[in-house]
Amino acid sequence: MDPTPIDRFAPIFVAGHRGLVGFAVVRKLQSLGYANILLRTHSELDLTIQSAVDDFFGAHKPYYVILAAAKVGGIHANNTYPADFITINLQIQTNVITSAFKHNTKKLLFLGSSCIYPKFAPQPIPENSLLTGPLEPTNEWYAIAKISGIKMCQAFRLQHSFDAISAMPTNLYGPNDNFHPENSHVLPALLRRFHEAKVNNVAEVVVWGSGKPLREFLHVDDLADAVVFLMENYSWLEHVNVGSGKEVSIKELAELVKDVVDYKGEIVWDSSKPDGTPRKLMDSSKLAAIGWKAKVSLKEGLKDTYKWYLENVVNQQ
Repeated sequence: MDPTPIDRFAPIFVAGHRGLVGFAVVRKLQSLGYANILLRTHSELDLTIQSAVDDFFGAHKPYYVILAAAKVGGIHANNTYPADFITINLQIQTNVITSAFKHNTKKLLFLGSSCIYPKFAPQPIPENSLLTGPLEPTNEWYAIAKISGIKMCQAFRLQHSFDAISAMPTNLYGPNDNFHPENSHVLPALLRRFHEAKVNNVAEVVVWGSGKPLREFLHVDDLADAVVFLMENYSWLEHVNVGSGKEVSIKELAELVKDVVDYKGEIVWDSSKPDGTPRKLMDSSKLAAIGWKAKVSLKEGLKDTYKWYLENVVNQQ
C-alpha cells in the first residue's frame, strides 16, 4: 500500500489531549506543522454524552480522528470501580467512532493497551493472541472495553469500508506521566521515589520484588511518531502492536533510574513482595516490517522524563 500523507491543513481531532498519549500526539502534530488541531477538555466536551459528541462532529467535521481518550487507572482503581471502567470507556469509543463515521471522517485511529491480551499469552505477544485465553482479572473491565473498541473499528471497516485502524502500545512513559505516589506505574513511581530519597538524604530505597521480571518500555514521543506513521501508512483490518522491542529487568531499570536521578544511596529488594508477570513483551515485528521502529533509548527517555518531572511536578509543589 502506498503512503498517503495527512493533509496538514485538514481538521484533526485529538480526543484525550490532556493525557500522556494525547499530550504527546499534539506535540508531534504541532512539530510537523499541523495547522488545524481540534482540542476539547472534558468540561468543554463530555465524550460519554452521545448528543454532545454528535453535535461536535456535526459542527467541526474532523477529517482525521485520533482516539486517545479513556478512563485509566491501576489495579486498585480497576478493582474498586469496574462498572466505571467498562461503561465509560465503551461510551467514549462508541460515541466517537459512530459520530466519526456518520460525519464522514476520512480516517480514525483507536488507541488501546497491551492489557487486551490473555494473561498467559505467548512471549513476545503477537497480534493474533487476541481472544485466545482468559484476561488478567485485575484489569479485565478496561481490557474488555478496549477489545470492543478494536472490534468496533473492524466492524465499521467490514460493513461500511470506514478507514478505522487500531494501535496497541506497550508500557508507556514520558512527559505528562502520572507521578502520583500511590497510583502511578512502575517507571514514574521509581523516578519519584529515587528523587525524594535523594533530596531527603535517605540512605536506601526499597523496591518491591526480586528485580527479575522483564518489562518493555516505550517513550510516549515514539508512540506519537508511530501514530502519525500509521495514519499515513496503515489501512488494514487487524490492530497493530507498538513497542520498542527491547526488554529490561526491573533491577536494571531501578539502577538506570538511580543513575539518572543521581541518587547515591543503596537499593534494597523486598523479595517478600510479589514480582508480577515474569515477562511481558509485545511482538512489534508487523510494524517494523511496514517501516517503523522506536528511536528514543531508555536512558535518554528517562532523562527527558525526569527533567519534565522536575520542571512540572516538583517545581509546582
